[in-house]
Amino acid sequence: QVQLVESGGGLVQAGGSLRLSCAGSGRTFTSNAVAWFRRAPGKGRVFIARIGWVGGRASYADSMKDRFTISRDKAKNAAYLQMNSLKPEDTAVYYCAAGLGWPENYASAYNVWGQGTQVTVSS
Repeated sequence: QVQLVESGGGLVQAGGSLRLSCAGSGRTFTSNAVAWFRRAPGKGRVFIARIGWVGGRASYADSMKDRFTISRDKAKNAAYLQMNSLKPEDTAVYYCAAGLGWPENYASAYNVWGQGTQVTVSS
């Protein structure tokens, strides 16, 4: 069973950057894809980006692709989310997830989830 642990969240000023990490423990990632979602206070879970674990092909929600970049390091069994030009509306708990990954923006396409990491962007 793969377990996922996110890190790298915190408090940042608007316009700043953060890099979130998602470390896989237990068995090596065997899932097809790793994705990032977020959940803002009082809102539902929102898809950010997905990356194929083997080929590294990335895809994004349209509203995220200009400022966010997903990547993965197979040797380190880890995935990352680089977030730039952060805005207060990016404040949320950010989750990484692993699974078959299709449909890519469906939470149900991912069967392993991390506990989340809080990102707070101040104005």
